[in-house]
Amino acid sequence: MIIEFRCEREHARHWMCRQTLPVNGQDIPVRIAWIATAEPRPAGLEALFELERMVLRKGKPGGADKPKEIPERARPEAEKADVVVDFTSAEPDPECSARLYLRPLFNGAAGENAALAAILAGDLPVLEIVDARDGTVMDRGHPSAEIAAGLSGALEMVMARTLSMLTAILSGAPRLVPQLAPSANGGTPRKPARYVARGLAASIARQIYRLCCYAPHWHIGWRYSENADVWRTGDLSGPAWNVLGDPGHRFYADPFPVQWQGRTFVFFEDLDHRVGKGSISAIEFDGNGPVGNVQSVLEEPWHLSYPFLIEDDGELWMIPESSAHRDVPLYRCVRFPDKWERHSTLLSGLELADVTITRHDGRYYMFGAWRDGTGGYSDTLAIYYAEQLFGPWLPHASNPVLMDRATARPAGNFVNVNGKLWRPVQDCSTGYGAALGLAEVLELSPTTFRQAVRHLLKPGPLWTGRKLHTLNRCGQLEVIDGSRVQPKTTAFLSGFRSTSRSSQWDWHSALAKPIARRLHSRGPRTTA
Repeated sequence: MIIEFRCEREHARHWMCRQTLPVNGQDIPVRIAWIATAEPRPAGLEALFELERMVLRKGKPGGADKPKEIPERARPEAEKADVVVDFTSAEPDPECSARLYLRPLFNGAAGENAALAAILAGDLPVLEIVDARDGTVMDRGHPSAEIAAGLSGALEMVMARTLSMLTAILSGAPRLVPQLAPSANGGTPRKPARYVARGLAASIARQIYRLCCYAPHWHIGWRYSENADVWRTGDLSGPAWNVLGDPGHRFYADPFPVQWQGRTFVFFEDLDHRVGKGSISAIEFDGNGPVGNVQSVLEEPWHLSYPFLIEDDGELWMIPESSAHRDVPLYRCVRFPDKWERHSTLLSGLELADVTITRHDGRYYMFGAWRDGTGGYSDTLAIYYAEQLFGPWLPHASNPVLMDRATARPAGNFVNVNGKLWRPVQDCSTGYGAALGLAEVLELSPTTFRQAVRHLLKPGPLWTGRKLHTLNRCGQLEVIDGSRVQPKTTAFLSGFRSTSRSSQWDWHSALAKPIARRLHSRGPRTTA
């Protein structure tokens, strides 16, 4: 197979300068067919991209940069391409004899200008790959901007995920094309210079904020609820939520409660801000609230989070997120709750975050947020299935089954409600972990998957945490998590508060809260 990219030479990007595209584990040759630019770009765009590279990325290269050397155009006498991917807005080549002629669309329009227009209007576009000959939509997705740095970074994310979709299409796997509404952008696109200037100012404010505060700082909410749990009400109403106390320099996130050997414990990610690496801890609950102290139960040289728990064959097992180690491990509980040993590796050589398993129609299904080395961490869902917990685990026929930042990433255990299977999902439309969706699973088999979000839960008066990204329940104990502004030292905050009493200046509301609301976002780590 030979793949040909049609691109505009005057606006060559680093992401175009690739010689291969991975398809079914093989590196398929890619060549470039340069064509004349159909539409001009905004004035000064490349200078703005260079400014972002120097200031936001500290000089590191990015996919939207101008390449140092532009690859040569495919020679006329070269072997004909099997697949053409047209990244321009020009008319398709009527003489093209390729068996497949694909065109990426950004909010329904072709070309880089369409992608830039969506970004400048305030959002990443919905991506579509269409057959340019008959208009058939081959795949559709909505990428996440959680690790995008500025305008150039957002464009890089869009193109990285476009290539992810192309890889899936060319693999021959059947695509489960979701129905996605066009992105709800801010209307009229801003001027690129204004967009970049605002992004640079926000970056500076974010750095100031992180000098003063730990960010992100997650915390766990809990309550006992007999008849008003989230799955029954579809919202956060009912008994008031309590917050599990933490030391301040460490955050607690991803709570998973379990009742085992007559005792109830909540397991969670425990991250020390000073180290920047998570481990797994637990605390006991007695029917009224937490008792005793937090216990460390599992630590590895790499980052751990999202301690998914599952009972199988009379034993308790844990699958903590280990995407930094590029595997899906299985740990057996040797002594409850504080001794675990690694039993096996269920999958290896891949980034799969927040692994969550359910049993459905006689099979085990594993859901996880998948990443192919580029793009965001929360917009793509992969599913695997097995006859038993220990595997072998086989990929779903349509992996990755979904690219949608609002419904892809797992957010806790599956539940059965009145005979229907449901899953909580992270809605990262406005940032990582911003809200929770409650999705009904309508179809699930080794070849099908379909879901529908029925309820959306956002922080507000009923949950004062700034975000919301995990939901679990054990008996009447219900747990969630969110984030808050956490100053790095009490003395620092006390000094500002004492000043405010004499000057009417409230540092916490005037500086920390507005900056946090606008700028708090998750970095490239897989930390909760």
